[in-house]
Amino acid sequence: MSAVSALGRLRAAATGYAQPAATVRHRHLSDRPVVFVPYTMSGEAFAPLAALVGDDPAAPHLLVVPQPRDRQRRFAHVAGLATVLLPYLTEYIDTTETVERRNDDAYERALDAPQIIVPSSGGIEYMRLLGRSTRFRRSEGEYAVHPDVPLLGRWATWLADRARTPGSCVLLALTDLLTQTWATGQSDLENGELAALMGWIDPDPGRSGAVTAREAEGAPPAGPASAPEFDQKLAPLIATYDAAERAEDPHVSARAEERIRDALGAELMPTWRRVWRGLELLRELPVGASVAGRWETDRMSYSLFAADLQSPDSRPQPRVPGAVAAAQQLHRREQAQARLETEQLRDDPLLMAGARLVGQAFRGRIVSVEADRMVTEPGKKLARPRPLMVVQTSDDPLLPLDTELECVERPKAKAKLIAVAEGPGDTREVRIELTGGMGRGKTPEDGSVPEPGDLLCWTVAASGFRGGPKWPSAEETPWTHGGPPEPRPAPADESAPREPDEEELAAAQEEWA
Repeated sequence: MSAVSALGRLRAAATGYAQPAATVRHRHLSDRPVVFVPYTMSGEAFAPLAALVGDDPAAPHLLVVPQPRDRQRRFAHVAGLATVLLPYLTEYIDTTETVERRNDDAYERALDAPQIIVPSSGGIEYMRLLGRSTRFRRSEGEYAVHPDVPLLGRWATWLADRARTPGSCVLLALTDLLTQTWATGQSDLENGELAALMGWIDPDPGRSGAVTAREAEGAPPAGPASAPEFDQKLAPLIATYDAAERAEDPHVSARAEERIRDALGAELMPTWRRVWRGLELLRELPVGASVAGRWETDRMSYSLFAADLQSPDSRPQPRVPGAVAAAQQLHRREQAQARLETEQLRDDPLLMAGARLVGQAFRGRIVSVEADRMVTEPGKKLARPRPLMVVQTSDDPLLPLDTELECVERPKAKAKLIAVAEGPGDTREVRIELTGGMGRGKTPEDGSVPEPGDLLCWTVAASGFRGGPKWPSAEETPWTHGGPPEPRPAPADESAPREPDEEELAAAQEEWA
């Protein structure tokens, strides 16, 4: 926790109202997101009870599973969810732009991409489990499911994987968005509950945020697991429904299912309204300058995944990635995390204040400039312009020498830290060498070099795209990481009878209560 975040929490606890933790919004919000509120039975492994889903705050789709322990009804529920989500997930595929890539083929990138908003981080985990339990299901033969079920499973897996990439916005938890933007007087664990968090941020008229949050503690939870108190009310309704099903009485069964539906709808609607209210509050903030660039990365991933789905050779994502694929994934996420941290600092003066406080950035006035300085770098034959500047600052930079820097006010300017010395009074004199943003000529372009008297803020440069190490091929994977993979068997003839695999046999032998 940074000092600025700690101060925000202390002020919130003292005043009873949430305090700003950011001055801009650091995540992209779609003009038409889909809100997804899943609900599962407590104590069961992925037993869906209900879901509220849709892009219209006034008209949500309520999907209910009257008996969540019934395997067939589970997959019927996923098929119903697919009828709502799949049209939305695929509607942006055909509207594209051509993107040229250096040393690679051009590709078509969608002009926009879908965005799913869930109430809390538990919704992201639900999406991962949804993909894991459905993307390998078969739509023909024994234990067949609707064809949309495995397709939605593959989309759910892609969404959950993207959610683990720092800065990605295709699947977002509202509690994460709110805690990035406001500091409350409660713990991180308490901030994970949407009702209490919204109480601090959007209190009732005439009440403080602390009082509103305390009163919201008894509100229906945002899920995805149901509350024990609600389970006690739901259990007799499900028992009535089961009895009607065993008696094969369709009228009693329909009435029991309707009562279950009404109970679940009443339980989920408060969370539905809070999610949309939270999005309204977030839209009131200006958008960070770097958000659009990260959304472009999401659009690229969306386009490439959609193209893979349309390929005849496409296969579901593996349960466990190979050693090389896992290493590549980790490398990309580490790069995304470094880029996100630096870009958020550059976009937000409040976050930059925290970085300056701990010595990771500095702001000061330029007192001298050697604009005509030329340097021949090691391994180069020609001297290049490398203006030397002295910045006087009251901050205390704690960066190692040769750190690459960039300027907040001049995004194109790149520099390198040369030295830090004591200045007059309580100031520091920081010597930096300008290395980029001056054009390609032998002399800097007019106006590209800062002048004495300019007041500028410098921070660690955002890591741009860098190719990873040379990864070994699948055949060269060392035995310590699984060894060379076995040859993939030829695709089975779908028209020929086959034996069910172990997973299908286990699912068929489950005894559902």
